[in-house]
Amino acid sequence: MKKTLYVISNEKISNSNKVYYCDNLDMKSTPERLSEDFNIKVIARKSNIIRAQKINLKSINTFSNIFSYINEIIKSSKDKDSKFLIISLSPYTFLAGIFLKFFGKKPFIYLRSNGYEEYKIILGLLGKYIYHFMFVVSSKISIFISCRKYILMGKNGHVVYPSQLDNLWHNNHIEPTIDETKLIYVGRIKKEKGIFSLLNLIKNQSKVILTIVGASVEDAKLINQQNVNIINIVKDKKELINLYDKSHIMILPSYTEGYPMVILESLSRLRPIIVFKEIEHVIKDRKGIFVSNRDSQSLFEKINYIMNNYKLIQENMKSNRLPDNDSFIKKLKEILSRN
Repeated sequence: MKKTLYVISNEKISNSNKVYYCDNLDMKSTPERLSEDFNIKVIARKSNIIRAQKINLKSINTFSNIFSYINEIIKSSKDKDSKFLIISLSPYTFLAGIFLKFFGKKPFIYLRSNGYEEYKIILGLLGKYIYHFMFVVSSKISIFISCRKYILMGKNGHVVYPSQLDNLWHNNHIEPTIDETKLIYVGRIKKEKGIFSLLNLIKNQSKVILTIVGASVEDAKLINQQNVNIINIVKDKKELINLYDKSHIMILPSYTEGYPMVILESLSRLRPIIVFKEIEHVIKDRKGIFVSNRDSQSLFEKINYIMNNYKLIQENMKSNRLPDNDSFIKKLKEILSRN
C-alpha cells in the first residue's frame, strides 16, 4: 500500500470544475511523478485566475488565506504514517513547517533557489534577514533537499539535480534562419528575474527581437516594446521546443538563480545562452553559456560573438551531459522513502 505524501507549496493553484491548474511546470510534473510511489495530497494557495498547466492529481486543496491554509496543515499532521514535502521556503511554508514540527512531524523542505538573494531583491536588506531567520529555524526542524550544495549554506541536506528533459528534448534539432537576431526568455515577469532590466538594454535595438514565453495577460500589459513578442505560458512541450528552435540565443537576465531548468532546455536544443554576472555560477562545466555585464555594450558584444561563431559553438555544445527527469525523480523518491 502506498504511503501518503503531502506536498505543501506556496504556489497558487486555480480550480475550474474540480480540475486544477498551476503555472509552474515543476509544481505539476514532480507531484505527478511522485504519485507513482506515493498517495499524493497537495496543499497550496488559491488562485482565482485560471493557470496554464493542468495537474493530473485527485487530491488537491487550495486556500485563500493563511488561517485556512494552516488549519489544513494541522489537520494533515494527524495522518499518522504520512510524510510531508514542503516546496520552497516562504512565510506560508515556513509556518507550515513550524506547525508540523509542533505536532510531531519532521517535513522535507525542497529548496529550489537561493532565498537570501531573492528576498534581498524583493524586500531590500530586511528581506535577507527575514529569509535567514526562516532558513535557520527550518534547518533545525526539517530535512533539507536542495538543487545546489551552496544553497544549503553548510547545513545538512540532500542534493538532487532537477530536470524536465526526456528524449523529445534531444531529438530532431532544427537550425534557425539567420536574419534578425532572435532572443528568447522563458520565465516569470518578476523584478528578481531581471526581465525589466533586459527590456531596457534592448529597447533601441531594432535588429534584435526578444520573445518572452511565460507572461500572463496581466504581465503583458506592463510591456509595450516594438521589438518584443509576448507569448503566454505554453502548455505543450512540442510547442515550447519549437519556440526554442525558432530562436538563436536564450537569455536569462535573473539577478539570482539556483538551478534554472531553462538552461537545460536550451542546451538540449543546442541554443547558446547568455547570463549576467550575478548568476555565472550556473555555467558549471557546460559548453555554450556566455556571461555578460549588465550593460548594452557588453551584452551586444556577446550577442555578436555568438552569432559570428554559431556553428562552432553548437558543435562544442554537443559534448554537454545533461540530467533527465527520470534520474531526478528516482533520486527524489529514494530520499523520501528512506528518511
